Amino acid sequence: MFDSLSDKFQGIFSSFFSAKKITEENLVDAIRQVRLALLEADVSYVIVKKFIKAVKEKALGEVVLKAVSPQEQFVKIVHDELVQLLGSEEPTLPLEGAPNSIMVCGLQGSGKTTFCAKLAKWLLKKGKTKILLVACDLQRPAAVEQLGILAEKVKVDFFTVENEKNPVEVAKQALKKSSEYEVLIFDTAGRLQVDKELMSQLQELKKQVKPNSTLFVANAQTGQEAVNVASAFHEQVDVTGHVLTMLDGDARAGAALSILEVTKRPLLFEGLGEKISDLQEFNPRSLADRVLGMGDTVNLVKKAQEMMDEGDAKGLEEKIRKASFTYEDYLKQIQMVKKMGSLKSILKMIPGAGKLPLDDVSDKELYKVEALILSMTPAERVEKVELSHSRKKRVAQGSGYGLDDINKLVKSFKQARKLFKNLPNQKQMLKAFGG
Repeated sequence: MFDSLSDKFQGIFSSFFSAKKITEENLVDAIRQVRLALLEADVSYVIVKKFIKAVKEKALGEVVLKAVSPQEQFVKIVHDELVQLLGSEEPTLPLEGAPNSIMVCGLQGSGKTTFCAKLAKWLLKKGKTKILLVACDLQRPAAVEQLGILAEKVKVDFFTVENEKNPVEVAKQALKKSSEYEVLIFDTAGRLQVDKELMSQLQELKKQVKPNSTLFVANAQTGQEAVNVASAFHEQVDVTGHVLTMLDGDARAGAALSILEVTKRPLLFEGLGEKISDLQEFNPRSLADRVLGMGDTVNLVKKAQEMMDEGDAKGLEEKIRKASFTYEDYLKQIQMVKKMGSLKSILKMIPGAGKLPLDDVSDKELYKVEALILSMTPAERVEKVELSHSRKKRVAQGSGYGLDDINKLVKSFKQARKLFKNLPNQKQMLKAFGG
């Protein structure tokens, strides 16, 4: 995500950090490079101008030049201004009251219909159990069928009116059932481009539905064009929030960095892939971190918290501290990591890991370890019995891997436990430092 822009920022910061002495000339050059990087990433000229002005005012002051670490101070200024540009606070989708109606609009190909299902899945996680997906996109062939399939996949209710050609009528019929639901999500028709007919239809729908939220879905890959379209939609149907999809590729940063400033409406969600679970709430600091190649600790922590409750986390911490964790614990952690996403995507969230050669990183090793542990008996997993040669042979055969693989697993597992056992606990550390 934003790989080319992140690489440029990393290059700018790297050359800046290598300078023996930071002068005003260094700073001016670094700021100029930041400006070029943003313009090349399709960020609006007006927004770049405003952003650079703010960075320049802070960076060229005495604060940076006289700072203990002027390079780090400069990076912090760029980061803080990016966060400011993106909205500074994490916005939320208002969900008060029931029924809560959400109207989703956007152009064809933006991922609008898929987003409706992703939103339903997200709402289920938030504790909303009665959700209805309403098919008001009667324009695109198979849009109704697609939404129905997705609704079934997410396990929420689906509404359509067979042979009905008027989306307003479909919405009207759906609203009669609104008392049965907490949230109704209306998928509306898109076009290949903005036109009067589309806007007129959306305005009629909005008048009928009276939605609590009107969300515009934009394809981040289209860069600045997404901002122009968002602006047009906002003018016509008063959009309350935005969603950026297809951020899993090397999306141009134009949309992400410009949409808020242009429309004065918040970014609420990011679509990061094709899976129903590939949706996350927008967080300004998280996006600023990613744009600058600083990982994404905000969402890494969120993902981990979703997968493990506090009790499990404390239990594991205690086992690690006492070096008493077993193959069973190891298996649980592997399965948790798999649920969080691919190993490559998780590593990208870790600050500094973006510089590592991640192209060759695959989940094969995780699957191998999982298969080996699953081939153990319950007693072997909790180490009630020793893994003898014959047992290892059986595990290897059962997993489909070789004896070398099980030997490597046992060796690395024992080394890890030994390492944890030798780590000083908090009291020892305090004593060592005179505490």
